Order: sequence, then structure tokens, then C-alpha cells
Amino acid sequence: MTVRHLTELTAAELREAAPSSIAVLPIGSQEQHGGHLPMGTDLMMAETVVDRSLARLEDQEPDLVRLPALPYGYSPHHAFAAAVTLTSATLVSLLGEVIESLVDIGFRRVIVVNGHGGNDEAMRVAVKGAALRRDIAVAACNYWDIRADAGQDTPDGAEESRTPGHAGWFETSLMLAATPERVGPPRWSPPEGPPPLFDRPPYPGLAVERHGEWERVGGVTDDPATASADVGHRLLTQRVDGLVGAIVAFDRATRASHGVGDVATGPSDARGRKGTP
Repeated sequence: MTVRHLTELTAAELREAAPSSIAVLPIGSQEQHGGHLPMGTDLMMAETVVDRSLARLEDQEPDLVRLPALPYGYSPHHAFAAAVTLTSATLVSLLGEVIESLVDIGFRRVIVVNGHGGNDEAMRVAVKGAALRRDIAVAACNYWDIRADAGQDTPDGAEESRTPGHAGWFETSLMLAATPERVGPPRWSPPEGPPPLFDRPPYPGLAVERHGEWERVGGVTDDPATASADVGHRLLTQRVDGLVGAIVAFDRATRASHGVGDVATGPSDARGRKGTP
């Protein structure tokens, strides 16, 4: 198996690699993460999980092309402190256009790996739309949801409800493991009043947003002082193991149906299609 970086390939090399390869696109955000984590935390973690997974896959199938990460996402709920944000519609359109361009080059399979909870809905809309428009297979995941094991994040499950949270135990532990030099001293105290409804909905399965709650809790959902690098290494290993397994499974499930090794690489028609696989 070969892992290539799109920015390092010539156009001819990219077109030659595309039909048999899976394009991997990390996406993140630029937004506040309390007083102790950097604006690019979501981007850093998406890239860390992707790059460590691709390193593990160097001696296995499939062939992979790593795209430059998309650094911006949907983050208006963090603008009370600081966020460089796209609208949801722009993110859907941007992801769709990137995937369309990949198809025009010759890719038939794409995986999007997300690092920011606010991107989830737009990402899902974009990949569904792309697969409806074009004869391709597209997968998408949030890095924190992809795990090789079915257990809890802690032996007693006490922290499971804090995954991923925001700038709390989970993300701070991961950053202490991946980039400890970027982590400052945690400064957080429990907010006055009830827990925010976006983090603790009043009924299972119910998604709730209430005006002003992100600002009321300071943009941090739980105590980052409980984080540790040791826990972060374990959490990170679980997610890397999971993404490795997910990429391999996606390859096996789509290889034959998308004509890997037997896809035309010549000029496309006006819609960019290469013919039926």
C-alpha cells in the first residue's frame, strides 16, 4: 500500500493514483477552546488521528491519498469568544465541491474525517448529496466515534458522558498526549445554574439548543483539570485503531463495486463521469 500526499503529487501522478486510491480529507475548525487549548484543537486532533492511522497503514492495502485538511468549519456558537466560521450552507457546498473535483480527477472513493461536532450535520448532508449525484462511495466519521473496541473510555464508564464534550476532560487529555506544548493551565469552574441542554438534553435522543448557553458555560463543558496525558494516549490509540479498521473495512466493502484497478483514467465527459464501474 502507498500513502501519498496530494500537495506533493504532479497532476499526472495524481490522475494515475486516483482510480485505485481512497482520498482522505480531514476537516476541523478554528474556534475557542476555553483558556487552555488553542483555536485549532479540532483541526489538530483530526489531523493527528488521520496521520497516525495512515502511518499504520503504510504496509497494508488500500492505496491512500491524503488531502490537505480543511481548517474551517461551522462554529457560530463559539463566536461569543472567538471563531473563524463558515455558514452551514457554505460548508455543505464546499465539501460537495471538493468531492466533485476529486471525482473529476478519477477518484471513486472518499473518506471525510471530522474533528468538530458542529460540522457533523453539514458533513453528512454533503456526502449523501455527493453519492446521489455521482457514481462513487463516500464515507464520513467523527474521529471520536470511531473505535476498535466496544468498551467504555474508562473502566467504570464514569467519563463516557464527557466524550467528546468541549475543551474538557476528553479533548484536553488528547491534546496532552498529542501536543502537550499547546496546552495551558486549565482554568474552569462549574457554571451557575443547570447544565446546558445541548450537553445534557432533558430526554434521551432529543437534541436541544437554547440561546446563550455556550456563552453561559464559557464554552467548556466539563472540568479539564481531570485530564491526563496517560489517559490521552489511551484515548488516541483507541481512535487510531478504529480509523485504521474503518479504512480497511471501507476498502474491502467498496473495492469490487467501484472497479478498483479497472477504472478508466482518460478524460471525463461533461459531468466528469468515467463510465459505469
